[in-house]
Amino acid sequence: MSGVKIAVVGAGGRMGRMLIESTLKDGEAVLVAAVDQAGTPSIGKNAGELVGLSCDVVVSADVEAAIAAADCLIDFTRPQGTLAHLALCRKHKTAMVIGTTGIEDDGKRQIAEAAKDIPVVFSSNMSVGANTVFKVLDIASRILSQGYDIEIVEAHHRLKVDAPSGTALRMGEVVANALGRDLKECAIYGREGVTGERDASTIGFATVRGGDIVGDHTVMYCGIGERVEISHKAGSRMPYALGALRAARFLASKENGLFDMQDVLGLR
Repeated sequence: MSGVKIAVVGAGGRMGRMLIESTLKDGEAVLVAAVDQAGTPSIGKNAGELVGLSCDVVVSADVEAAIAAADCLIDFTRPQGTLAHLALCRKHKTAMVIGTTGIEDDGKRQIAEAAKDIPVVFSSNMSVGANTVFKVLDIASRILSQGYDIEIVEAHHRLKVDAPSGTALRMGEVVANALGRDLKECAIYGREGVTGERDASTIGFATVRGGDIVGDHTVMYCGIGERVEISHKAGSRMPYALGALRAARFLASKENGLFDMQDVLGLR
């Protein structure tokens, strides 16, 4: 069996199924395990059948066995589960690709600590296109640093549980860093009532939730007489899955360390 051995957690979910499909179609990766929570409909099913493909992997609830069998675990689940899986990856010296959003500062510290022993790619957005936009935003923010108000608008499906999205927050961090600001101090996450004139030093966020929107993000640089907009729109979850596999292949040569997609794509 050649290629990076991949385990997918959350196999029955929308992102999990996309990861399974992408791995089965990838020429440099091999699906060795698929995991879901006990009692979910996918348990006991052939992982390939979930996506209309053929394979010999059966979906299991035994996440530790899956991690022990894999070179890399790909996780797009929820923060609590992801951090539990992180501890098991550290125990078994298994690399990990983390696409989970909503992880708070303590969880990020746990990821950084685990990365001393195993290689981890942790990114708010695994899409190659979105990460290209992050690089463009850094350049644009330095050029448009004076005379432009900056607003970030994001839209996702009705089932998304965190807001703003991890991608929107990462965009805000990129912009703030380029401008020499601290996002925690300059971000505005909501406006209501008589808010007064806009503070030019702030970065505004607006959130939309509805339907089946996969993920739309736009950064607006609003000047006098002109507006520059830089956008990324995802039509499916496939770009995230393909990026995650690219990250898994990147980690195959690493002993340890904490990386993100900018590292994977050589955009540092």
